[in-house]
This record gives sequence, C-alpha cells and structure tokens, in this order.
Amino acid sequence: MTQASPTGGDAAGPTHTVVVPPEAPMVSLLGPRDELLRTLERAFPAVDVHVRGNEFRLTGDPDEITLVERLIDEMLVVVAAGQALTRDAVERSVQMLRGRSGDRPADVLTKNIVSSRGRTIRPKTLNQKEYVDAIDAHTVVFGIGPAGTGKTYLAMAKAVAALQAKEVNRIILTRPAVEAGERLGFLPGTLNEKIDPYLRPLYDALHDMVDPDSIPRLMASGTVEVAPLAYMRGRTLNDAFIILDEAQNTSAEQMKMFLTRLGFGSKMVVTGDVTQVDLPGGTQSGLRVVRDILADVNDVHFSELTSQDVVRHRLVSDIVDAYGRWDATQRAPRSHRGQRPGPGTGSR
Repeated sequence: MTQASPTGGDAAGPTHTVVVPPEAPMVSLLGPRDELLRTLERAFPAVDVHVRGNEFRLTGDPDEITLVERLIDEMLVVVAAGQALTRDAVERSVQMLRGRSGDRPADVLTKNIVSSRGRTIRPKTLNQKEYVDAIDAHTVVFGIGPAGTGKTYLAMAKAVAALQAKEVNRIILTRPAVEAGERLGFLPGTLNEKIDPYLRPLYDALHDMVDPDSIPRLMASGTVEVAPLAYMRGRTLNDAFIILDEAQNTSAEQMKMFLTRLGFGSKMVVTGDVTQVDLPGGTQSGLRVVRDILADVNDVHFSELTSQDVVRHRLVSDIVDAYGRWDATQRAPRSHRGQRPGPGTGSR
C-alpha cells in the first residue's frame, strides 16, 4: 500500500504526496517512456501529477486526488501479483473506480481463469468478472452483449478450467449454422467440411487455451466436441460443460431444444448478440424471447455486457455505440409506418 499525506497547497488546490514502498519498482507504475504516467494524467485532467524518486505529488481537485491515490494502490496490487501493467489495464481501472461500484479493479485484473503455454486468461472489466463469477455460481448462464466483449472466449476459458479441474468429463461447443443451412449445397466437400467454417471461431478460441497437439486426441476421444446445433437434438448431456455460441441465430424452438439437453452434473453457457440476428425474415430469435420465458427460473442467470466491455481494438467500442445510435434512429421512423394517414395526406 502507498502512504499519502497532505503537504500544503496553493491556489490550484491541496497537494498530496503518495510514497510508493521501496520494494515496488516505479518503472512498473510509470511504464516504458512514462506511458502509464501519461495515461494517468489524461484520465485526471483536474490533477497535476509530478513524480520524483518513489513519490507522486498530486495537486488539484481533492476528490480527483482521492481517486488517483486509489488508482496507484490498485496498480501496486496488480504489480505485486506478478502481472505487467498496460495502458488498457490502467484505463479500465479508472473506469471501474469512477463507476463507484465498490469493486476493486485489482480483484478483476488479477482473477485467473486458465493458464496455457505461459499465457493467463483473465477478465478485463467488472462486467466480465461478474459474468465469470456467475458461471461459477449458476447452472445455466446467458452472456448477452456486442461483438468483442469476451462472451464466448471467457466461457471457453471456464470450460477448459472445469475440464482441467475434473469438474466435468467433456466440453461440448455448438453454434447454429444459419448461413450454412441456406447455402450448404453450394459449398464443396463433405457435410463436416461444409459446416466447418461456421465452427471455426470455436476452434480458434480452443487453440488459445489447449495445447494444439492435444486437440485431435481430445476430439477423437469425445472429450471435446464441436458440432452444429442440429446435432444436439435427441441427446442428454451429462457431466459436460456446454457452450452455445451465436445464440441470437436460434429460433425459439431451437433454444428450447438446446436448453432441455441439460443433464446431471452439467453446466450451460449461452452467448449471443441480439443486435446481430441473421435469421430469415419473420423468424423470432430464441435469444430475444428467452429472458421473458426464464426470468423467474431459479439457477438461471443473465449477464449483460456492453460496449464498455469490448476488449478488441479501442475503435470497436466506438463502432458498437455508433451502430446502436443508428439503429435507434431507424427504429423510430419504422414505428410510425402503417399508421392511417391524417387529414389532407391523400395518396398519389
């Protein structure tokens, strides 16, 4: 922990000095070429930050100074856990502190899910941590949010962790092959070869978490199964971690069929983005209606992820928000279509 003390002030406001313990390397807090220090300064324009030795001198708005002091403490905890700080981690920590939820950024950024080949997968936002915690606490979890929020990736990490801990005997990954169903006959190869492109994102995530050389063996033994949703019909899935991806492209009937495959000792995670439905016109998305149907069912949880949880390029969050605003403007005019014309608005 840091030691903070007021050291007088001037017209710009009070000054606090934050003393970093000598065992904590300042370079880890400041970043290469002071990149993290610049990030901190941009996040708190109402605070002047000066660094000398192992001290931060903070002058400005008292409330903002308090947040900076908390941020430095959180950064120290992350460094002490052996995790390298990044600009993204600092920015997300600031966002969490300003959210005043009471959750500590360090608890989010140091929560390990699974490690593979020297790489550890962790949540990066508070909503992602709550999503991961919900998977631990519930049998059926829905992860709903836009592209890039880690819905499927974190669910896959939890599945691999459960398999490694012998909490389940197998992992089953499935998606509705909507586009393949429409144009399957025009694709070359066998049925599996035709469907493979629609399952490829699941394979890609799996390769990040499991030794690639072991994947063929795991699939041959049935420990890991990747299959289209249609292959789930008629089955009861016991002792399995089951993930349904792109669930917005299921019909209401398909969603019911999938959820009723749940067997003893199993866990289900359903992920999707209700703003990207590819179903034929007139077909109702099963993901859009399932919350109303299961809202009062015990041990079923709905986790909402937003553009603030996007962990891809920083532009993706802005793109998601821009499309959301555009969709809202398009829905408004449509809501007036079909109304009877008023007086003096005859047709031509």
